[in-house]
Amino acid sequence: MSYNFHLLFYLKRPKNFIKGEMMPIYLRITVKGKHSEYSVGREIIPSFWSELKGKGTGLREEIRELNDYLDTLASKVRRFHTTLVEKEDEVTAVVLRDHLTGKNTSNHSLLRVYQKHNDNMEKLIGKGYSYSTFQTYQSSIRHVKQFLQLKYEVQDINIKKVDFKFITDYELFLRIDRGNNAMSARKYIVHLKKIMLYCLGAGWIVGNPFLNYRNTAKAKARTFLNMEELDRIKNREFPLERLNIVRDIFIFSCYTGLSYIDVKQLRPDQITRGDDGNLWIFIKRQKTETPCHIPLLDEAKVILDRYKNHRICRWRKVALPVLTNQRMNGYLKEIADLCTITKVLTYHLARHTFATTITLSNGVPIETVSQMLGHNSLKTTQHYAKVIDTKVSTEMSALQEKLLERNKEEEGDNGDMKVMKLFR
Repeated sequence: MSYNFHLLFYLKRPKNFIKGEMMPIYLRITVKGKHSEYSVGREIIPSFWSELKGKGTGLREEIRELNDYLDTLASKVRRFHTTLVEKEDEVTAVVLRDHLTGKNTSNHSLLRVYQKHNDNMEKLIGKGYSYSTFQTYQSSIRHVKQFLQLKYEVQDINIKKVDFKFITDYELFLRIDRGNNAMSARKYIVHLKKIMLYCLGAGWIVGNPFLNYRNTAKAKARTFLNMEELDRIKNREFPLERLNIVRDIFIFSCYTGLSYIDVKQLRPDQITRGDDGNLWIFIKRQKTETPCHIPLLDEAKVILDRYKNHRICRWRKVALPVLTNQRMNGYLKEIADLCTITKVLTYHLARHTFATTITLSNGVPIETVSQMLGHNSLKTTQHYAKVIDTKVSTEMSALQEKLLERNKEEEGDNGDMKVMKLFR
């Protein structure tokens, strides 16, 4: 494919032309012998025009302004031509002309594309996306709407107007006007980036507006319960049945690593014996549909046995009588107060506790923990599971003992050498 092209600015004589009148300026674009032309929207008296240079002649301010305008048009065509070549798209005179006239300009607006994305995501709930993920994207589009109304005083905007400044202003809006923390703002920026990359892939925009954007927000260390705090909750008997039930289900997640939604949907038939003869949980995570195989510890078995005949479990055909997430978290705050736990006790804290206190701190390899948590990436597991100080201390003590033993052996070897020298 030939990518050569030629630009020519020329004057086109209109019908009934009278000498001394202005003539319209046209641009002719030629690619592979085929050309296309259009009026650039400017006029000039022929005596001030150079056919050889395709420009106006003279030092008048109007001539200089006209020539700058023509140079801008030519540069715009060249840049678009380069883009087409880099993308290996077809280069024609009509395509280059339409780029200038705006005929191939995207009429796609940001919120319309965003809404279409969310509509498609809603159809895929349970087939690759969770309802909670869909809700975060619904929150995202609401934030973008509010940003457009506050910053630009418009209801929508063409996707081509989303540039570096738009992104950085949107981040400031999220942090200042919406009061989001750094990681929450980053999440919404990632959502916007996904939408714009889709537009880029569809060919609706030429460049990636996120090319020079960098977000330095870092996740905070995950909170978890240590063993003493976990035992304090586990061994406490509460006067209210609802608190005992919530406590038991929370403890169950602390010893299995299951999220709230996975525990709520857990069925008895998903708990079967594995090849080792022990009971295992075999599920797919609701959020990612990633397979999760978890051997049951005794603490988790006791809780399952306690509720296998519970009326709610029989009615719903589930393993545990899980309440709504809101009620569970509300009751957990009561439990934290009664057990003098100063950490903010939420249901998701159980998952962090399993990753850190129950598994990693007891020598379970992080690869195994990652599989039981149903993560697709080891990097995700590292965010959940930070090795605690007690494990570091234990491992360093073991290292110290090895070093001391090695020093003793070296001292023994040196003593033997001295004895050998005495008997020479």
